[in-house]
Amino acid sequence: MNISHWIERHAAFSPAKPAIITELETLDYASFYQRIRRTAQVLKQGMGVGFGDRVAYLGYNSIDMLVLLFACARLGALFVPLNWRLATAEHGFILRDAGARVLCVQADFAEDIARLLLECPGLQVLSCGFKRSGWADMQTLQDVVSGADTNPNVTLDAPLLVVYTSGTTGRPKGAVLKQSALLWNALNSVHMHDLRSADRVLTALPMFHVGGLNIQTTPALYCGATVILQSRFEPGGFLAFLQQHQPTLTVLVPVTIQALLAHPDWPQTDISCLRVLTTGSSIVPPYLIHAIHARGVPVIQVYGATETAPVAVYQRREDAEMVGSVGKAGLHCELRIVDEQGNDVAPGQPGELLLRGGNLLYEYWGNAQATQAAIQDGWYRTEDIGYADEQGYVYIKERKRDLIISGGENIYPAELEAVLSELPGVCEAAVIGQPDPRWGETPLAVIVAEAGAELQQEHILAAFRDRLARYKHPWAIVFVDALPRNSIGKVQKFRLRQLLLTDKQMKSTE
Repeated sequence: MNISHWIERHAAFSPAKPAIITELETLDYASFYQRIRRTAQVLKQGMGVGFGDRVAYLGYNSIDMLVLLFACARLGALFVPLNWRLATAEHGFILRDAGARVLCVQADFAEDIARLLLECPGLQVLSCGFKRSGWADMQTLQDVVSGADTNPNVTLDAPLLVVYTSGTTGRPKGAVLKQSALLWNALNSVHMHDLRSADRVLTALPMFHVGGLNIQTTPALYCGATVILQSRFEPGGFLAFLQQHQPTLTVLVPVTIQALLAHPDWPQTDISCLRVLTTGSSIVPPYLIHAIHARGVPVIQVYGATETAPVAVYQRREDAEMVGSVGKAGLHCELRIVDEQGNDVAPGQPGELLLRGGNLLYEYWGNAQATQAAIQDGWYRTEDIGYADEQGYVYIKERKRDLIISGGENIYPAELEAVLSELPGVCEAAVIGQPDPRWGETPLAVIVAEAGAELQQEHILAAFRDRLARYKHPWAIVFVDALPRNSIGKVQKFRLRQLLLTDKQMKSTE
């Protein structure tokens, strides 16, 4: 038994029921299952994919993406979704680190592949929805392959999903989730949303993140519900989908909620079809929640991480008025809040959140040291600081790590600092998040220049082109005489944030 059996059984019970709806087509459960089987044949017979091999995907939200996930589940292969917002060099690192055997790619990203093939010898390219000379293409192979579409003895214990998330060192780590983690995550989501087969889930967040893939999408397919896919979020299109398809559930992050509120069609769009709207990924400004509540739709929050699949702590519909809380520990997840000595803290006292459950990651791909640091005695260390009240409702205070969350995307300062450290004339540099009314946070580079160096903003920003995704680039640059450090020389970023608010001697080139 593996998670592809979800689709197989729904195809038997409700073959004509819509499984996935996109801008271009509607796929019922019977056709969805058959496409999964044919794709598994393509991967196994046409591309040589076996148990434990890695299959990457570069493209927008699509039926192909979900088909590949479940096809990998049948074969015991690992699915590696790539963040299409990353630079080609970042894709290359992930493909090499994962040792990907196959890269499935949509047409919009075909031009980036030539460089990747030079950097990743042995990588096979499989085009999805288009043909290109010299590449295998999905449609042609589906028409000619035959033979087994599964590997025997693939169980829920098999690793399935490798989602890369940068660490505080700036080096991406691949969080490995077993098939069982997706099952336990689905059960948590079912409890969180009262999810049922009659639901229609609108997915607009990118499914290369576990938020877009696993908060509602895979749980909906577990239940036999219908998933409505927007290839990439665009507020006008999202509102049109609401009108046309009448979804009952959806997930948005603060920046996408804000984009909806600012769209001219928002006031006249009827959103009453939504039973609930789920949000998370960063601390959610209360005014956004109140704006949705004013339209009669409850907003509930979820807390988790890539490493927790991600549904771990959440509100339910009856908790929607508790604005500011992220809810309680999930039905199939345990929570501890501890001090720096590892002791449980009393209600109302802040500490680090620890999580345990079947939804946790199995390991970081090829990184035993990071795995041991993240999971201790079976508990995942979130490095987030929060507290729980007497009733068990959790409130997040701040992030222990220096992660910047901009528009729902994770930005790790070490990646930017590595680029800055290579620039002539830069003595040292640190990157912190600065509040932004639209994006939540944006990166701010704080630079100490070498004596006599004349650094220009445009030259500094140019160094990030083709190195890192555009959303990671600094939005502002500040020059200082020195960075605040502690007794062992570590930069104290909390002090740096305080100084930026008060030190009038700092010169901004924003």
